[in-house]
Amino acid sequence: MIMLQGTQTDYDAMEGSASKEAPVWRQDELQAMFRFMQKLNEDLAASGEFLEGQGLTAPSQARLVTADDNGRPVVSHDGYGEGREVLAGYWLLECESIERATEIAARVHQCPVPEGTSSHPVIVRPVQEEPPVA
Repeated sequence: MIMLQGTQTDYDAMEGSASKEAPVWRQDELQAMFRFMQKLNEDLAASGEFLEGQGLTAPSQARLVTADDNGRPVVSHDGYGEGREVLAGYWLLECESIERATEIAARVHQCPVPEGTSSHPVIVRPVQEEPPVA
């Protein structure tokens, strides 16, 4: 699995609200990112490696479920991911090796972004195929 990180600030910048960490994205910059991701997905599908992939909505649209002192669920939508990197999107791939997945992650990291945009990690993490034997 390849996981792309981002922050609420990044989503805000794509929607027109600038900050010192994230300048506003122009329409042509958004289109360049979408074209890049579309081409990546097409290439991964053509190679047979693509299983699934999705971009996720802004952290502000997430809900955080915890429990109160009595173990009852508590649902909150305030503060999730604020100021922190969170999962922004992912690709579930069938690769021959972690080295190949890492090559793909390096390509993901080359996605065009506006100058001055903060760089976030792209994480490669294998999916466990079978539970460990006890």
